[in-house]
Amino acid sequence: MAEPKVKYDRQLRIWGEQGQAALEKASVCLLNCGPTGSETLKNLVLGGVGSITVIDGSKVEPGDLGNNFMVDESCVGQSKAKCVCQFLQELNDAVKAKFIEEQPEALIQANPSFFSQFTLVVATQLVEDSMVKLDRICRDSNVQLIFARSYGLTGLVRISLKEHTVIESKPEHFLDDLRLNNPWPELRGFAETIDLDVSDPVAHKHTPYVVILVKMAQEWAKNHEGGLPTTREEKKEFKELIKARMTAIDEENYTEANENSFKVFTARGISSELQQIISDGHSEIDSSSADFWVMVAALKEFLANEGGGEAPLEGSIPDMTSSTEHYIALQKIYQAKAEADFLVIDQRVRTLLKKIGRDPSSISKATIKSFCKNARKLKVCRYRPIEDEFSSPPQSDLQKYLTDEDYSVAGGFYILLRAVDRFAANYNNFPGQFDGVMDEDISRLKTTAVGLLNDLGCSGVTLTEDLINEMCRFGAAELHAVAAFVGGIASQEVIKLITRQFVPLSGTFIFNGIDHKSQLLVL
Repeated sequence: MAEPKVKYDRQLRIWGEQGQAALEKASVCLLNCGPTGSETLKNLVLGGVGSITVIDGSKVEPGDLGNNFMVDESCVGQSKAKCVCQFLQELNDAVKAKFIEEQPEALIQANPSFFSQFTLVVATQLVEDSMVKLDRICRDSNVQLIFARSYGLTGLVRISLKEHTVIESKPEHFLDDLRLNNPWPELRGFAETIDLDVSDPVAHKHTPYVVILVKMAQEWAKNHEGGLPTTREEKKEFKELIKARMTAIDEENYTEANENSFKVFTARGISSELQQIISDGHSEIDSSSADFWVMVAALKEFLANEGGGEAPLEGSIPDMTSSTEHYIALQKIYQAKAEADFLVIDQRVRTLLKKIGRDPSSISKATIKSFCKNARKLKVCRYRPIEDEFSSPPQSDLQKYLTDEDYSVAGGFYILLRAVDRFAANYNNFPGQFDGVMDEDISRLKTTAVGLLNDLGCSGVTLTEDLINEMCRFGAAELHAVAAFVGGIASQEVIKLITRQFVPLSGTFIFNGIDHKSQLLVL
């Protein structure tokens, strides 16, 4: 067997060894192993998830060979769960794979405690009634849940759990933590040792932009009652002052200072999003609080005391034009400040743990260090129970999605995916599933959709005839191309939840295969 580190080399670069370890410890349950479920699990098995349990009560039919790569002719008439499980096991022998030949709906009804053994449940192709029941079960057991569904040329993915906290949210674009608008004494002291008017052209050209901006900002504050540039005119004037310091046209460090001058203008202190997290009721901790909230409580104390309103420093600096000597000195100053901030938070975490009657060393240093490094990027995601969303979505938001030009198709599919379940509950089949009754099904689906919209308080909204016709034309088919895409999104979200890295989708993801568009509806 390949050495795991080599085997998973490429993905380790994305979510690191901690992320991989979390994946390898996770147990995932899949409900229904049609193409959507099989494609979701295939991605997780290849990624090295710890164990999978496939639940499906159906037998492989000839029609399954056309949309599911994980069954072949030899499987016809056999248990679908068994065949898919065997295929997935072949992809990665490090994964523990088992199957249960039972209808998921029956299991949800008869044995709700069954689901509490899993880290996460992926529920595919479930109708509304089963979704609501399963959501309740998983919430009560604190099991993460993802719904995925493919239906003709549309599909959805929806995460459901009470709360998900993320330390390593890894945003694509985020401002460096350089504190040019609020330098601490050591950084100020270092800047003071460097003369911007040095006569040596080589030294002038190799003064790092961090130093240039710290000094220029101090100079500005001295002449402006301690304030930094705020208005457009002042910012322009500040940039002109930087330009005026250039002694040659090719001084890249001054060009960098100009380009990065906005870092001096940003507001001091923490973002409104972080403020919201530290003001959250969960930051008042007790013995049952999650580690994340214990660290948030320590951060709250730090902000009010040692931090002086600023989060702990990240401690890294970007590349910049500089002499090696200055760059290394700056690097050390930033690292020392980050280390000092970490030690304070670490101590506060230990004290708080003791106070709530927990083992002071129960949160590892590595976790606290990661928390400090990412303190400005923390995320808390909470999801409404499916039942609440289905019975009382915010009317104004739903109305907006259904009438807004950009969102109306996604909003229409969202309603129709619910309407087809109502239709099936009334008529025992999905619209367009059988030949010869298409026209009748179209008018029945239209009536069902109107009834659903009325129940949701959107009686004035109409769905286009085209969309209703298309939904009937789909005949509840799972198309492989759509299933592979929806399964890809679902597996990506599973990995985000299990590794606790990146930010998971906040609402219902709707795939619109007609216009090749994906949109998120937050209801």
